[in-house]
Amino acid sequence: MTWNPFKKKEEAQAPVEQSAKAVKKTDPNGPKGRPTPKMKQAQAAGIRPLVPADRKASAKAAKARMRERENAEYEAMQKGDLNHMPKSERLPWRIYIRDYVDARFNIGEWFIPVAFAILIVSMVVTSVYANAWSSIIMMVLMYGYLIAVIIDVWLMWRKLKAKLIAKYGEASVAKGSRSFSYAWSRAIQMRRWRLPKPRYDKRGHWPED
Repeated sequence: MTWNPFKKKEEAQAPVEQSAKAVKKTDPNGPKGRPTPKMKQAQAAGIRPLVPADRKASAKAAKARMRERENAEYEAMQKGDLNHMPKSERLPWRIYIRDYVDARFNIGEWFIPVAFAILIVSMVVTSVYANAWSSIIMMVLMYGYLIAVIIDVWLMWRKLKAKLIAKYGEASVAKGSRSFSYAWSRAIQMRRWRLPKPRYDKRGHWPED
């Protein structure tokens, strides 16, 4: 029998190699034993990339969805459908502001037609009579009406602000709430043109305190 000095070393390494192969087959946390799949293979397996393949088409679809939502909200404001209006229009103090403004007679409601009428009359009188006093009178009427609108809006806001604070707290009249601009911009609009649509057809339906 021939003595082989490497035999013991090979016999010692054999169990180690066999156990390593067994770990590869049984251990789920062990090495993969295969190359990482390529992009095409990953997509074929149902893995979606983070960036869409067609950015233009994706942006166009997002704009279409946004436009559809805005159209639905605009239609809801025209019909007075509170449940489908924008979130900002569903705030309780904004509902109160709308009801309060719609319940009163606002001098500024007729500002646009009155200003337009004064402008037309001023142009006609100036062209016919060519008198400087006629233009001055029309201008005085215009500014007088504007001052009356400002005073009316100021008186309205004083009462409305106190009611909002008592009912909803200081947050309802804070600078970020834009309640003042919301109230006066609605007060100078004609009733039939207001959005959201007034809940009542006639004035006098005051909101509950």
